[in-house]
Amino acid sequence: MADLQTTFLGLNLKNPIIAASCGLTNNIESIKKLSDNGIGAIVLKSLFEEQILYHAHQKIAENKMDYPEAYDYIKNYSRINEIEQYLLLIQQAKKTTAIPIIASINCISASEWVSFAKEIEQAGADALELNIMTLPTNGKISSSEVEQKMFDIIDKVRSQTKLPLAIKLNNHYTSLSNILTKLDWNKLVQGVVLFNRQYTPDIDIDKMKIVAGNVFSSPTEYTESLRWIAIMSNKVNYDFAATTGIWDGKTVIKQLLAGAKAVQISSVLYKKGHEVIPQIIGEIENWMQSKGYQKISQFRGSMSMQNVESPAAFERIQFMRYFSQIE
Repeated sequence: MADLQTTFLGLNLKNPIIAASCGLTNNIESIKKLSDNGIGAIVLKSLFEEQILYHAHQKIAENKMDYPEAYDYIKNYSRINEIEQYLLLIQQAKKTTAIPIIASINCISASEWVSFAKEIEQAGADALELNIMTLPTNGKISSSEVEQKMFDIIDKVRSQTKLPLAIKLNNHYTSLSNILTKLDWNKLVQGVVLFNRQYTPDIDIDKMKIVAGNVFSSPTEYTESLRWIAIMSNKVNYDFAATTGIWDGKTVIKQLLAGAKAVQISSVLYKKGHEVIPQIIGEIENWMQSKGYQKISQFRGSMSMQNVESPAAFERIQFMRYFSQIE
């Protein structure tokens, strides 16, 4: 039987499939189901900085308090309560499962609240994922300022914990390759997750209101992360995990061939249930056996940009009739 063991962030995984941060990783019952069905690791649902502030504002509005001392007190209370619940989830997850448990923080600033990374480590988490979301819509803020905010968050968290760190990024950067290279230079992170699926707005033309766009990924959305992992996997010394659009074993194989160490899945779990995990594992095992591979290390990265005959294919962004059969 094929051996699917791999490593990510220095953690030993029995297979490269990780449950991404989502609503299915925020309660013990679902976490146990994920583990029982063979998931390699779990990223707990992110603790959102904005969520903590939103809850504080809600409590202030409900109690009609408009003086600064009340706001500070309630904000601190909300922060402490949210953090305590999260730390309890980490502890319960570690007691319930034998697989790596990765905590997650959704950051928008390098504010003081990220200092609880040390408490995450003490609660028993095996690693920490920084879910850094930025949409640079302010034309007065330069790209370098946007990037610096991200590095400030990383510096702040790294000062609080020795846990392996992963950064989950979106693709809204002027020079993504430069960002990924800088992350390698500063040696503060052990992995990068590409790419974060974001909330997208849509317009309901009947009700004339703004609504949420597609919440779940589609099976065709994996190609952007595939491109960048293939381009960068041989150029940096940290691990890549691919996410968004990963619905089956074939897509997992493609990401591994590009150079990923692991993948994160979410939408397929919502649509097909926890039972899809052994199906994906089976597809990977069958393919490896058909190719004569016994270990993932025998083929991982073999289709990265450095190792293919036509590396320019990963850098091409325009359809050209001469090079493409697509009219």
